[in-house]
Parts: sequence; C-alpha cells; structure tokens
Amino acid sequence: MDHRNAGYERVFGGEGMTFGVGFPLTDSREETPPVGRETELAARAESVGFDALWARDVPLYWPSFGDAGQSFDVWPWLTHVAANTEEVAIGTASVVLPLRHPLHVAKSAATVDRLSEGRLVMGVATGDRDPEYAAFGVEREERGARFRESIELLRTAWREEFPEIEGAWGELDGELDLVPEPVEGSIPLLPTGNARQSTEWIAEHGDGWFFYHLPERTLESYLDEWRELAGEKPYAMAVRTELAEDPTAEPEQLHLGYRAGSEWFVDYFRTLEEMGVDHVLVSVAGERPAKELERLGDEVIDAV
Repeated sequence: MDHRNAGYERVFGGEGMTFGVGFPLTDSREETPPVGRETELAARAESVGFDALWARDVPLYWPSFGDAGQSFDVWPWLTHVAANTEEVAIGTASVVLPLRHPLHVAKSAATVDRLSEGRLVMGVATGDRDPEYAAFGVEREERGARFRESIELLRTAWREEFPEIEGAWGELDGELDLVPEPVEGSIPLLPTGNARQSTEWIAEHGDGWFFYHLPERTLESYLDEWRELAGEKPYAMAVRTELAEDPTAEPEQLHLGYRAGSEWFVDYFRTLEEMGVDHVLVSVAGERPAKELERLGDEVIDAV
C-alpha cells in the first residue's frame, strides 16, 4: 500500500474497529429519498461518531430486486455529501466497474476526491443485478476480466502522466493525460465480495477487502485466509442492523444481519473486533432514523 488518503486514514488508520453507515439513511428503498433529510442525517451520523458514509452504485432500478439503492448517481451524490460534512470518510459500496467505462470512473473518482479533500475510499464490485448487463451491452461472463482491466487502468491513470495502456475499454497511447489527479496520487480500492476473483488476487491488488455478513465460524476462516495472504491490509464488512427498543433484546436473524438490543450488538461487535474486522458498515432501519443513529452512536459505537 503506497497511499493513505484522509478517508482511508479515518476508517483504517487508528486503533480499534470503526463504523460506517450506508445511504439511504431515510426509509426509502424503492424511491428517490428526500435530499434535505438525507443530508441532515449524514451530518448527524458524523456528529454521533460514525467514521464513514457509504453510497451504493445502482445504475438502473429493477423492481424485482426490491431496492433502488440511494437512487442518485454515486459521484454527484458523494460530492453533495462531502460539501455538507467535515471530516467523515465518504465511500462507494460499491462501484460496479464492468458497467462503467474505467476512464470515466477514474476522472469522476479523482474529482470527488479533490472536492472532498482526499476523503474518498472506493469499494469496487462486479454487480449483482442481471438485467443491467444486457442494458449496457456487457456479457456476464466477461465481468471478472473487465473488473481486472478496470483496476489496472484506474491505478495507471491516477499514478502515471500521459500513460500508455490498452484493454477492451480502448487505448491510451501517451498523448492524453487524466486531470485532476487524486489528492494523494491514487485512491484506495477495496474489492467487494469475491468480485469474480480469487482471494489471492484480491489480496495482491486490493487495498483491503469489503465483504458481506457471514456466520462467525465462516468469517473466522475467511479472516484467517485473508491475514495469511494480505498481511495487515484491512478487512471491512457490511452487517444489516435493526436496533430493538429493548436494549436487552436477544438477536433475531435477518437477511445479512440481525435485529437485537444494543447490549447484544455491543458484544457482537466486540467479538468481530477481536476476530480482526477493521470496519463495519451498519444500516439504519425504521421511521426514526435520527433517533436510531443517535442510539447506535451512544449505545453501541461508544461502548465498543
């Protein structure tokens, strides 16, 4: 790892596990969320102790999937969020590289990084909504190769002046340069899930690994392999969280997470920290997101 921007340092540079939260922060899963309210909640999340705000990249709405993400395109949305927060990291969780031209990604990401004064951290993925591939003229079987080529181009375009590189996306012959450059010369990239790659490839080419919720026994085996292959590179994971009103409530299994009282979540996150998880992306559920953010900050984050 040869770069550490402000966002990466905020999330991974200190002692102990950090917490992030993902958009939308309001209960808007299948429609465009209210901009003003989302902005207020983003600033509130920063003030109660969250270290990162994460936005998903969902190019097109597929009703069968039942989730439109935060609906706004990830680059202008994160620029807006950066303008309304101070120091919290802003992240993509995650940019679907096979569906975007990597030169557009390189320029957009570098622009957001500049405008946020180096707070951008990028989760990158191959996508999971099947109809999108046909819409963009991408063969599903090519996702893994496109992902690798995109990573190579992003790093080259950010680090080299007037680069020479070619791939299925096109060719740079040394006559063109990318501006602006990221604040620290590059932007941290965290492959998300398996991204159609081997763990060895992710350990070598990623600046960390972003994964989904796993049962603890499975997670332990993943972390053991990751540390063996990647050394001290960070491991981040997303966990669906629903806080019960009763802080002593026992856990109920949800898809990719739990509903439980704050006391149980404190013990659970302490266990994840002991296992070697560096960052957790949690969710806000229900009709009172501001109250839930405050409870997560006061009853969970502060206690962990």
